[in-house]
Amino acid sequence: MRRARRLRVNKVTRELVRETRLDMKELVYPIFVIEGENIKSEIKSMPGVYHFSIDKLEEEIKDIENHGIQNIMIFGVTAHKDWCASSGFDDNGIVQQAVREIKRISPEMNVITDVCMCEYTDHGHCGIINDEGYVDNDKSLEFLAKIALSHAKAGADMVAPSDMMDFRVAAIRKILDENGFVNVGIMAYSAKYASNFYGPFRDAADSAPAFGDRKTYQMDPSNFNEAMLECKYDIEEGADIIMVKPALSYLDVIKGASERFDVPLAAYNVSGEYTMIKNAVNQGLLNEEAIYEAVMSIKRAGANIIITYFAKDLAKFIGRY
Repeated sequence: MRRARRLRVNKVTRELVRETRLDMKELVYPIFVIEGENIKSEIKSMPGVYHFSIDKLEEEIKDIENHGIQNIMIFGVTAHKDWCASSGFDDNGIVQQAVREIKRISPEMNVITDVCMCEYTDHGHCGIINDEGYVDNDKSLEFLAKIALSHAKAGADMVAPSDMMDFRVAAIRKILDENGFVNVGIMAYSAKYASNFYGPFRDAADSAPAFGDRKTYQMDPSNFNEAMLECKYDIEEGADIIMVKPALSYLDVIKGASERFDVPLAAYNVSGEYTMIKNAVNQGLLNEEAIYEAVMSIKRAGANIIITYFAKDLAKFIGRY
């Protein structure tokens, strides 16, 4: 007679038959870089996550490496904001400076940059606003492409457009190829939902919209089939990696994309998900192992790559410590 518990009898046996495993090499750790000097400042809404000025990056990158993390995603925070996000494509902008510094510190670190306009526009939206107050999709493509090109010129290994404009992957692929950056990859935020779980990030990146919301370009949380179409479109336009964002409330979308598409699939374990669990752990309401359990669910759903603020926390569970 079969007894399922025979394979749970001790730790070694449980590890022997474990079906899904996390690996530090699959994790991407987001970092926030801010203008100024001598800044390492904890973000109030995201305990354990910090703003770093350029001169503080060396210590942080060494710590990231010591945790076994090989991939980072850079988000820039700037004081200069205008209608066209010009600081986003300034070759001496905050992200561009950070990429160059990180590559100096650690040439082998895989550097992914967030490509969007919301951190750099004075209205906080992810594109150009037309006279009717609507985000103009096609006019925004030129500026998004310029941001991506500027990041590539600074040394980014991969760019990650998060704006959700139609055709932005094609526009970025075209400008990168035309300028000789054929080996710079595109990780597309393909199925990015208009989620309430982004609140702490908007605080961290100073990117909340000054008016309205982002529901005309980010996806309706109720839709699954639309997400599959968005992934398909991005692959056709040249995306090397597709992404589902957020992760924990959209595990079905991750599963669906993993079953339908044969390109690497990323999932973003977003700021609201992080803060809820982190606060619960810090208050003693959850055991710290809940972090591992939550991120494991993303992997089990089918994600090949997980972008998570928990990357350092996970090192102890994955065997680094």
